[in-house]
Amino acid sequence: MKRKGNEGQPKATNLTRRTFVAGSAAAAGLTIVPRTVLGGLVRPAPSERINVAVIGTGDMGMGDLNNLIRLDDVEIVAVCDVAKVVDYSRREFGGVAGLDFALETVKRYNAEQAKSGSSSGCAGYEDFREMFEMEGDIDAVVVATPDHVHAAACLAALSRGKHVYCEKPLTHSVYETRMVTEAARKAGVATQMGNQGNSGEGIRLAVEWIRDGAIGPVREVHAYSSSGKLAWTNLRGRPEEAQPVREGLNWDLWLGPAPERPYHSEYEPYNWRAYWDFGTGAIGDMACHNIDPAVWALDLGAPSTVEASATEFNDDLVPAGGIYTYEFPARGDMPPVTLKWYDGGIMPPRPKELEAGRRFSDEGIYFVGDDGVLLMGGWSESPRLIPESRMRAYERPPETIPRVEGHHSSWIDACSGGDKTSSNFDYAGPLTELVLLGNVALRTGKRIHWDSKNLRATNAPEADKYIRPAFRDGYGL
Repeated sequence: MKRKGNEGQPKATNLTRRTFVAGSAAAAGLTIVPRTVLGGLVRPAPSERINVAVIGTGDMGMGDLNNLIRLDDVEIVAVCDVAKVVDYSRREFGGVAGLDFALETVKRYNAEQAKSGSSSGCAGYEDFREMFEMEGDIDAVVVATPDHVHAAACLAALSRGKHVYCEKPLTHSVYETRMVTEAARKAGVATQMGNQGNSGEGIRLAVEWIRDGAIGPVREVHAYSSSGKLAWTNLRGRPEEAQPVREGLNWDLWLGPAPERPYHSEYEPYNWRAYWDFGTGAIGDMACHNIDPAVWALDLGAPSTVEASATEFNDDLVPAGGIYTYEFPARGDMPPVTLKWYDGGIMPPRPKELEAGRRFSDEGIYFVGDDGVLLMGGWSESPRLIPESRMRAYERPPETIPRVEGHHSSWIDACSGGDKTSSNFDYAGPLTELVLLGNVALRTGKRIHWDSKNLRATNAPEADKYIRPAFRDGYGL
């Protein structure tokens, strides 16, 4: 069902949206501030809005919901989660999330908005497959489940012609990523992956400067994150004892397409990231954010080779940290480039161009060119030529890349017929494949030679089980 966009609305509406959407990377602000409090204008009628369903209402899903619900042309019509309540009191996010909390959040917001436009209400579901059967008016879907359910939920939406926003990484395996990318292309819908920095000013500046020749031809890139350092170092493998499934959780649906195993509280709400059956480790958690500027600025396609080394891991458990090395061939007039990813507190060499005493953050990326170095923070923030004297002397080129208001709002605009998002699945799919190939190389224990067209490690047939993992029936995989 096509909805109208923002054409003809007063400029103040767009300014309000920009205020709400800025800072999406924080991801877990669980407090609603009604637009009416900030003097928002009258909302369009329900028939003029994009009907959005949210699958997965944990910390990331609630962050997405809270960003979207504030947009004047969005109606949250359904939410879906396998848990009625998710307790984040042990995590830095704090508070609670889950299906009941999401429904109450939407209900409360709609009540606040009653004076400025009616609402069609919001339905709640445990199973996204049932949701799609019951809800015929969904236009667009947010997928914010654990990694192992991303592909199944995305494919269910795409097969029905729904626009899709999916949290990073796009999927759990290289094969699933290719499936979702091709399904989105065939569906012709608006898509966006949740690497929020891709819609920011920082990544656009970095791409413009590198293309302008600010540091000359780039032959080396180092990207890094502290993710995994503290979260998983105390884990040693799959819990041996089974526990009764906690009240309000549908464990079978939580497992989704993953192999069956007994419930244990160790897996949720967060530590699933540390288990191969559900998560993709620290690299899957953060590389789609911090490698993003290199993929965009250097037109990185598929790597020719990938190798990895890491701290202790096994068939169940991901490593707490590692180093992953990708080699890319020349692209047009750009030379071959080596990209290295570091996580779990393992840091790259400190650039010699960085002044003594200047902070070198534990999240970020830097480019080494023939004529200099460009350093950025995590989530593509704050690009700077280093040393600072180079930055002060640099004459910035004119803007050549369109700017957008925010990651969620640009997706909604695309759903309404506007420009494609910058992290649409044709871009986000290859980025995710690149990231997940690091895990394939790690688990294979080899420097793999990659045949992207055929999704095959030509020198390591044993890698296939990591490229195309087994799935339980019933989830379209």
